[in-house]
Amino acid sequence: MDVLSLQSYDYILPKELIAKYPENPKENAKLLVYNRRDKSIIHSNFWNFASFLPQDTLLVFNDTKVIPARFYGKKVLKDSKIGQQGAKIEALFHKELESNSYLLQCKGRLKEGARIAFVGNIIAEIIKDKGMGFKEVRFFEVEDGILKPLKKEKFFAFLEQYGHIPLPPYIKRETKIQDREDYNAVFAKHLGAIAAPTASLHFSEETFNALTQNFKHTYVTLHIGAGTFMGVSVDNILEHKIHKESFYISQESQQKISEATHITAIGTTATRVVEYFGLTGYGRGECDLFLHLPNKPLLTKALLTNFHLPKTTLLMLVASFVGLEEMQRIYKEAIKEQYRFYSYGDGMLIL
Repeated sequence: MDVLSLQSYDYILPKELIAKYPENPKENAKLLVYNRRDKSIIHSNFWNFASFLPQDTLLVFNDTKVIPARFYGKKVLKDSKIGQQGAKIEALFHKELESNSYLLQCKGRLKEGARIAFVGNIIAEIIKDKGMGFKEVRFFEVEDGILKPLKKEKFFAFLEQYGHIPLPPYIKRETKIQDREDYNAVFAKHLGAIAAPTASLHFSEETFNALTQNFKHTYVTLHIGAGTFMGVSVDNILEHKIHKESFYISQESQQKISEATHITAIGTTATRVVEYFGLTGYGRGECDLFLHLPNKPLLTKALLTNFHLPKTTLLMLVASFVGLEEMQRIYKEAIKEQYRFYSYGDGMLIL
């Protein structure tokens, strides 16, 4: 197989193996343990996760928190008064661009200058069409019939009150209140992601507390964007331009990572932050590191991750740890053993 060919990162997954809900309790999720030294595979579960870890490892967690970033409104008709009229519009918040300017992904026909009305007397105006459904938008609140710029804290309070957790599109169901808890790690702290670092979702409060009491650990923050789910569309993967995501590493975490003799990254996002820091020395900024077989991780020695979509940079990151042929073998084994795939699915520990 050609490590640079997109087709080498394809596989066929039975639809019934796509997890729609997490396991309860979390530790009942299956855990496939792959040892790179002898290429062995052990089938276990998350009750036994800690028993597979080297005692001297540093666990690195991504403590980003998912925003209730999906919300709904109605298009304001051109000649109407301000109000909830016209077609329904679905919006997905991506990031803040500047003061009172945000990047949204919208479903519905919206030209520059169009307005959307939301509950709570909130109005959005399309400032610029950025293509592929992405819009630069400004928000206003209506006071006595007058539009006033919406303050940042009010915008995020609006999302918190009326927004929905942005479950990935392959989870074919409506979101539930429980998803606000299920789709965030128990240690999630810094609001800013629109997708969860899913490897972290396997730990209950009790398991997480036990891990942090018995192993060295630290945190990084990478606010995951929707680009994490985007497939690669170029035949040669080296031609793919990976998405950028904002990150932050405290001075304490930078020191721990620099001094560690063995690092276990809890998730692909934690891996990318650790490796980006190792390459650049930057403790904050925009991470655009693409890990693949010609660009393997240097600091991260072990990885906990879920099972990822075909033809994605996440699958290529996994291959950078284990090799292309072994990645395909592992995935075939996981399908054979009826592992649950994707965000709410089972996990894999690479040692």
